[in-house]
Amino acid sequence: MLLQKTDKARLELSPGVRTLSLRERSLLLLADGKSLSDLQAMYNGIGAQIVDNLMRQGYLAGPATLPDAPSAAVAPADIAEAPKAVPQEPVAAAHKPQDPSDALRSLAGTRMYLFDICERMFARRDPALARQFHEALRGARDRASMLDVGEALLEEVAQMAGAERAQTIRDRMDQLLPREPESTTSEA
Repeated sequence: MLLQKTDKARLELSPGVRTLSLRERSLLLLADGKSLSDLQAMYNGIGAQIVDNLMRQGYLAGPATLPDAPSAAVAPADIAEAPKAVPQEPVAAAHKPQDPSDALRSLAGTRMYLFDICERMFARRDPALARQFHEALRGARDRASMLDVGEALLEEVAQMAGAERAQTIRDRMDQLLPREPESTTSEA
């Protein structure tokens, strides 16, 4: 099955709009006309989960999800599955499109996101500050140090672009960072 970008995907990929993770955006960039199996094989198998999320959120469409797809082209096995796919209330009830799974959380992904923010916010206005944040991000090797650098970067963003923009970046950073490890000590 060949996948196509929807209008929602084209809007997401337009300049200045960033609501998806870097992996989701890169998969969207490659999606038009690619087969479902090719995209699912990306990112060491995590591509299947990303494609599923993007299709559920309306960023990607296949021939079966395009408006008024001819019903004669649908195989009998697809007809049996179609009623199950339409009324997916749990998906609508648990509509959290921005929260990546634990598999997508990583220090590397967080670092790349903050590098991108740093480039867009500081590289032209204050190159020395951008270099300082780049070095700090390269040196952040654990969750705590990444949080420290991120908070310092967010303070600068709040001064430059306002508290609302800083909060948006903070929320996304929290979604990308690996979860805090649960304490291994148990009280009896």
